[in-house]
This record gives sequence, structure tokens and C-alpha cells, in this order.
Amino acid sequence: MSFDVINPGMLTLLEDSGRLGYQHLGITTGGPMDEHAFYWANRLLGNAPDTNMLEITFGQLQLKANAATSIALTGADLAATLNDKPISPWLTYAVYPDDVITFGMPKQGLRAYLAVKEGFDAPQKLGSCSTVKRENLGGLRGNGEPLKQGDVLAFTPTYHHAEQRTPRWAIPDYDAPLELGVMPAYQHDSFTHDAQMTFFTSPYEVSQNIDRMGYRLSGAEVKCNLDGIISEGIAFGAIQIPNDGQPIVLMKDRQTIGGYPKIGCLSSLGAGQLSQRSPGQIVTFKPMDVADAEVERRLFNHVMFG
Repeated sequence: MSFDVINPGMLTLLEDSGRLGYQHLGITTGGPMDEHAFYWANRLLGNAPDTNMLEITFGQLQLKANAATSIALTGADLAATLNDKPISPWLTYAVYPDDVITFGMPKQGLRAYLAVKEGFDAPQKLGSCSTVKRENLGGLRGNGEPLKQGDVLAFTPTYHHAEQRTPRWAIPDYDAPLELGVMPAYQHDSFTHDAQMTFFTSPYEVSQNIDRMGYRLSGAEVKCNLDGIISEGIAFGAIQIPNDGQPIVLMKDRQTIGGYPKIGCLSSLGAGQLSQRSPGQIVTFKPMDVADAEVERRLFNHVMFG
């Protein structure tokens, strides 16, 4: 009634929808980097929206099943195979005892999501099993560790499988040019018109310095009139501009406060798109009204949750 972890891969984490309501204590939200892929995986299986699953970054994960279940695979194409036969993301599959699921290296995107019917058995820490290594919270043992070789991922067996697939319109192209909407917020007005024009008209390259805390971008320098600010709470998708003028987009495992000026903020769905981009890919930005972001999210929630 489990998967045995034969190879944990580069970075495989147990994630649910996140640890909410504790940022005032310095505890970040965690949760899936790509909410679009996460919620679609649960929808395909008929799971509750916040049911936990595996977030697989860069691939190399190998699992062996000890019981029957249904899985959903969404997000990046990490060259997955089921018993050495290629399987594609955005579909469900039946898995039987002794089946082996293996992930290779990224073909498109960076992070894949593997969900099982009814989720994995994992302890809750502050209302969530989401893994945040820096805070020693979540995961299979509750201590923030990623999966390790020899771990056992327990689940409730499922003997009835109905194949489900994500509609074509809902499947992102992670190789397509990415233009992200930025909502004016925080210290937006402290950036001159020229600085804002530089930011919104320049291409930025995803650097090698990316992780679940933040995405550091490389491109035209953006200057702020402020040398620094008093540290304040920061949201998922906030765009910091440090002294070198190179934007940093704060992600799910971000620190809860920060002292760099911020030119604006991505929506959670926009930040999720960014999380699927690899070093060397190009990102551009455009102004976005908060109302437009709210409409985008309401439409997504309607599709996901009814």
C-alpha cells in the first residue's frame, strides 16, 4: 500500500496547498510552486483540492508500487516512463503492484506533479504537510527533508481507474515566450518613470540562481529612488529590486519579511508560470491591474472548484 523510493531524484518534495496563517510568526506558506499544475492533478483524480502530492524538480525520481492506485501527472515533461514505456503529463494512469515509475531530465518545464488517489499518508505540521527545508517543517517525517532513497510513501489502494485527461486549452507551453503581468504595489511609485519603462520594455533572462525561495533575473538594470526600506511582509510573486538593479521574484519558500524596494507583484498564477522556466529562458513584464488578476483567479477557481 505504498510507493518505495528507489531514487529520490534531484529534489522531490511532498506538498499540499500550503501552510496558511503563520507569516506573522515568521513561518512561510510553502506549497506548490505551480498552482495550475497542482490543482489540475487533484482535479483529474477527483481529489479534494488541497490533497498532497509530489513536486518533482529536474527529474530522476524512481518509484516502485506495492499496491494498485491511480496517479495523475501534470506540469513539466520530465521524460517519465511507466515500466519503461513513455507516459505524458496532463493525464491519469493506472498503477499496479511492482510497477516502476521513472523520471528522466526535463524536456519542457522544470517541475512535475505526481498525485495519487486520496493522497499520501503524511504528518501535518501547523495544518500542512508542505515541505519547507529552511524551516524544518513538513515532508514525510515532518522535519522539512526532501524524499530520500528508501522512503516509503503510503497511500490507500484504489482498484477502479477511469482515465482522465486535461483539456488541451488548459495545458501550458513552457517553451513559449513568457510575458507576465505585474500589479503596482509596495514601492512602485518610488521608481522613476524611466526605471519603470526600463523594467516593462526589457527582456530578462532566468539566471542560475533560482530555487523555491526566489528567482533571480538578469537584464537591464532597474534603479529605485530609495536606498532601502524598513523590512515589511512580502507576498508570493513580489518583485524585489536589490542594489544591483537585477529583479528577484519571491516564490513559495520566501522569507516572510524583506527590506528591498519592490516594483510590484505577480499574481500567484503568473508566478507559477515563472516557476516552470529554466535558466537561460527569457521573461518580459507588462503592467497589470489588480482587477484583471482577480478576474483571472476567479475564472481559474471556477474551473477548479466549481
